[in-house]
Amino acid sequence: MALKLASIFFTMILVDNYVLQKFLGICPFLGVSKKLDSAVGMSLAVTFVMVMATAATWPIYKFILSPEGSEGTPRDMAYLQTIVFILIIAILVQLLENILKKYIPALYKSLGVYLPLITTNCTILGVTILNLDNGYSFIESIVCSAGAGIGFLVAMVLFSGVRRRVEEANPPKCFEGLPITLVAAAMTSLSFMGFGGIVEAIFGG
Repeated sequence: MALKLASIFFTMILVDNYVLQKFLGICPFLGVSKKLDSAVGMSLAVTFVMVMATAATWPIYKFILSPEGSEGTPRDMAYLQTIVFILIIAILVQLLENILKKYIPALYKSLGVYLPLITTNCTILGVTILNLDNGYSFIESIVCSAGAGIGFLVAMVLFSGVRRRVEEANPPKCFEGLPITLVAAAMTSLSFMGFGGIVEAIFGG
């Protein structure tokens, strides 16, 4: 069990990274990665919402939206999952926003418009849905969400460093601005492709 949980955790960070491999959550990845402190703050906020959203949505789905009846087949209201999950995520983001505004105003200001946009961050919604699609238990879903959040943090921190180097460079005129940023993001994504074999060798796929 512990080996499987470790495999899920490190796979989400290094192999199935939601930003660099699944290309979800690109908006904050490109928008908040210019400064390291903002990148770390956003990543921790996303990780918190991701884990809490999973902790809330998994039992709601299993016991309310799609519980198993006495005959062993689910009484299906699963078609409501997207609406319900987004509402839960929105509530958690509003709670987080109020906490940051009251206790960490500097971080609240630095994140700006990207903080409320966590509500529509497809990474969080993707994690909550894919946990169910993969058939993970509650504990496995929490570990998966935590790994996805740490993976988001790793991607943001690495790309923040890459962007600092890019800003110090002198690219051709046609690559200045967004084009060179997208090229740098692609190169960062490629660097993670080599981790797949390592995780398989350690945890047996």
